[in-house]
Order: sequence, then structure tokens, then C-alpha cells
Amino acid sequence: MRLRLRNVFLVYFVVSLVGLFCALRELGRPCPCPPPEPERRRGRSVGVSGGEGLPPIYVVTPTYARPVQKAELVRLSQTLLHVPALHWVVVEDAAAPSALVGGVLAASGVSFTHLSAETPPELRGGPGAPSWLFPRGAEQRNRALRWLRDTRRPDEPGVVYFADDDNTYSLRLFEEMRSTRGVSVWPVGLVGGLRLERPLVAGGRVVGFHTGWRPERPFPLDMAGFAVGLRLLLAHPRARFDPRAERGFLESSFLGGLVTPGQLEPRADNCTQVGVWGVLGAFGGLWGLVNPGQLEPRADNCTQVLVWHTRTEKPKLRQEEQLQRQGRGSDPDIEV
Repeated sequence: MRLRLRNVFLVYFVVSLVGLFCALRELGRPCPCPPPEPERRRGRSVGVSGGEGLPPIYVVTPTYARPVQKAELVRLSQTLLHVPALHWVVVEDAAAPSALVGGVLAASGVSFTHLSAETPPELRGGPGAPSWLFPRGAEQRNRALRWLRDTRRPDEPGVVYFADDDNTYSLRLFEEMRSTRGVSVWPVGLVGGLRLERPLVAGGRVVGFHTGWRPERPFPLDMAGFAVGLRLLLAHPRARFDPRAERGFLESSFLGGLVTPGQLEPRADNCTQVGVWGVLGAFGGLWGLVNPGQLEPRADNCTQVLVWHTRTEKPKLRQEEQLQRQGRGSDPDIEV
């Protein structure tokens, strides 16, 4: 009996030692299970999601109430969701942020800030006034600029881009702009009555612009065609969009505030001669008014289109209006 008990204890001891040895050996090995899925990016009022180590991109989007507003914000949000190190600043043309836009942002998965700034009645135009009578979105973009100046430090890296909610954006565009230090530029498709507008580049420097409408503008660029370094923006606290700017001059009113006279380089015999913007393909302009050589060309020296000035067709709701008059309109509690 004693021999049997001793044998049992001996076997138990040996098994315990083997088990302990195996456990110690496994401690140094990585877990064989698959890694957990990354946490889904959530919308936040501050901060930037993902892309650790990358300079953040602040995308500013003015928006206003209309039947296609939610559809366009959803579409844009699903593009921005794929861009790392991005913060979306959405500014409504309203007295206060709306639940509709807030719901889209909260569900988007994009880091965001939701603001509002109402356009004064005198800058809206009367009934039947053409939409181009006053520049749209100036007050909202200026509200976003104020938020950036209030919340970002002067030495923070970053890029600021003004993205309307009805345009179409290639993901590559955001990587092209990420290294912006001053003002980077690129072509925009389907704008200004042309297939594309673009800066003209020679020797890696912008020498002019291909544009067909008001080529004498200081910066004949579409809003979607440039990005600004955050440090440059914060170093020029008076740069803003002029809500009373002449048609087509809204971009120039802002960019002109980022260039000081001392930075300009004279051209055309010390600015005494009138010349043309750029080389073959340009339509004319004035040398010396600004220095296009300060601009940073992107998109393969401005030869590739990565953003398009698209517009959603205005929906025809005549049947809806007819049914509403009959008291049979679509359920108003269903958000469209």
C-alpha cells in the first residue's frame, strides 16, 4: 500500500513539473488568436482620429438646409471616413446646429466639430435673386477659421481644406495636400465652364493659370483647388473670406490675406508691363499682382484631376407638393 501511494505522489509530482514547464514556455509566445478589430472611429468635438504621426487635415464644409443636404453630407462623410488624421468642421447656415446634421455627423465615424453661423438677411438677396448675387458660405467658413484660431496652437502642424458638400473627391487628393506648408494647388474638373481649371507649372513652379472666366482675378482658383498650411493661417489672423466680395473673388479675398507685400516678387519689368498668365493655354491676366511661384503644385505638377465640381440635380417635388395640398404628403417624421 505504501509503495502504491508513493508511486501516485511521484507521478503527480512529475506531471505537475511538466505542466509548470509548459506554462512557463508559453508565457513568452505571442497569442495565437487573431488581433482584436480596431475601435471604430467616433465623431468627437475635439481632436483628430487615427493616423498617429501624420499632420492632421482640417476639412471645412459649409452647409445649408435643402432637400439633398443629408444625402450629400452622408456621401462626403463616407469619403472622409477613409482618410486618416482628419477632423471635419461642419458649419451650418443657421442660427443653431440642427438635429439632422448632428445626426449625420454622430453616425459618420469621422472626428468632427459641429458649428453654425447664420448669413445676415442683407447678404441673402431677395426672393427670386440669383444664387450668385452674393458669395455663399463666407460666414460659415469664417466661423470655422475662428474655431481654428481659438483651439489650435500657432506651432501645431496641419492643413486646412475647404470642401463643399456637393463636390466629388478622390482619396488621393488628401494625401497630396497633407505636406502643405504654405498654399498648395491642383486642378479642379468641371468648373468655370471648362473641362478643368488648373495652375500652369514650369520647372516645378506655378507660372500661371488655365482659366476662362475673369482671368484677371488675383487668384483664379476654385475653392476646391487649394489647401492652406495651418501655421500659415494662424500666423495671419486677419485673413478671412469677404462676404461682400465680387462674384468669383471670394477665394482671392481670403488668399490675399495670406500674402504680405514684402513676399511678392516683381515680374514683367518690375510690374510696369501687362502680360499673360503663364504659357500656352492661359487666357490672360496681370503679372505682379500676386506671386504664383509661392504656390505649391500638387497632383503631378497639376496635370491630374483629383476633385470635381459636381452638383446634385435639384429634385423635382411637384408630386409631393400636390399630395401635400391633398393632405396625403410623405410622412414628415421620416428624415430624408
